[in-house]
Amino acid sequence: MSFEQLGLSSSILKAVSEQGYLEPTPIQVQAIPVILAGKDVMGGAQTGTGKTASFVLPMLQRFEVYANSSMSPAKHPVRAVILTPTRELAMQVHESVKIYGKYSQLRSTVIYGGVNIESQVEAVRAGIEILVATPGRLLDHVHQKNLMFSKVELLILDEADRMLDMGFMPDLKLIIQLLPAQRQNLMFSATFSDEIKNLAGKILREPVLIEVAKRNSVSELITHVVYPVEAKKKQFALIQLIKQQNLQQVLVFTRTKLGADRLARFLIQQSITCAAIHGDRNQLQRTQALADFKQNTIRILVATDVAARGLDIEELTHVINFELPNNPEDYVHRIGRTGRAGSKGHAISLVSKDEETLLSNIEKLLGIKVSVDHMSENVISRSSNSSYEKSLLVKDRKEGKKPRQESKQHRNPKISVGVNARRTAVAKTGKCEDPLFTQPYVSKYPDLVSVTAMDGLGRKPVQRRFPERALPALFTSFHKRSD
Repeated sequence: MSFEQLGLSSSILKAVSEQGYLEPTPIQVQAIPVILAGKDVMGGAQTGTGKTASFVLPMLQRFEVYANSSMSPAKHPVRAVILTPTRELAMQVHESVKIYGKYSQLRSTVIYGGVNIESQVEAVRAGIEILVATPGRLLDHVHQKNLMFSKVELLILDEADRMLDMGFMPDLKLIIQLLPAQRQNLMFSATFSDEIKNLAGKILREPVLIEVAKRNSVSELITHVVYPVEAKKKQFALIQLIKQQNLQQVLVFTRTKLGADRLARFLIQQSITCAAIHGDRNQLQRTQALADFKQNTIRILVATDVAARGLDIEELTHVINFELPNNPEDYVHRIGRTGRAGSKGHAISLVSKDEETLLSNIEKLLGIKVSVDHMSENVISRSSNSSYEKSLLVKDRKEGKKPRQESKQHRNPKISVGVNARRTAVAKTGKCEDPLFTQPYVSKYPDLVSVTAMDGLGRKPVQRRFPERALPALFTSFHKRSD
């Protein structure tokens, strides 16, 4: 089937053609006609299968009758609200609206938190037909009376399950109460839990269920590999994977924001271009990091699950789970960043012993047994040592010191052996023979001899006396006394 057979207008078909799309994906074939018919839809598809276009294209088609060139905001009331859980996904959806609607006079904008709200007020008040938003920032505009929803005809919830996971349910209830009762509702997600189906029952009216793949499934084009690695050696194992496989563009996931920052700093110390993206980074930092990654300016992008959805990176071949997610469904969304649009992808996971239960839960969810590969411990150890040496050199350069060659050259083998021998002797005999610790110290100055010196300010002489009596040793022998 072609896009022409789906009943889309010539202007939309032209925009789609310019993007190089010739045939609609399965989710688009099933969803577009149903949406154009005005029915509620509950749609699920694997990530990377064209889910966004499956609701953006019929939305643009439906509202073309309202397109006009008037400068009056009253001529451009909000008619469609698209809610997404994250800023990245909101920007991606809005980008699709602009691309497919480039030959339409429909107005659109995107609003999200993390930036100054004043920069969004002007666009909102100028009048828009299509609003893409995150729930929290949308309510901020409502409280400032920047938005009116009396003309809304379409509500779209994208990645609804993620919105529930992130605690947006109270915000969703408030937003739905603000919308007209008579409207079309669409709910799209890569997965559908029982909680999502319960939510759909409260929002959707006799929805048409569209699932082009079984729930929580992943693309067959993605290969899964697990490397058992001790937690403390994961950083060095990651470096070896990057070097051995010559990986040039890799998305690496961690569980925490602190872990993402630490890993990014470590990779930079190893001369691997890298950036971190997570919830504590402001919007400018997140946008810049993502742009650099897409343009291959940086080699590694370290992210938390905030980036597991909404990142659309063309031809991303590898996703590495530095740490497995606590929620097995997040694994589906993480690896969904690769193997998109018919391309092959690779999902690699570094798994420590304390993560074996998480791996088992993921395998149960997917219904597959993930293949296990092993890395040589010698290789990881060599990487660990070389990484330590490199960190010392970086530290020396920062401190302006003469670069050291290798840490072994900074150790005096004789001293090291002597210290170890003394420690062994103490452990066996209970005696310490080192004179530094056992012999008393005697001053070189005779008793009652004064040394005259000026004080630090040069005001008067200071008399200092150095008695000849012996001072106690630093430590006394701790062996048992016979008496």
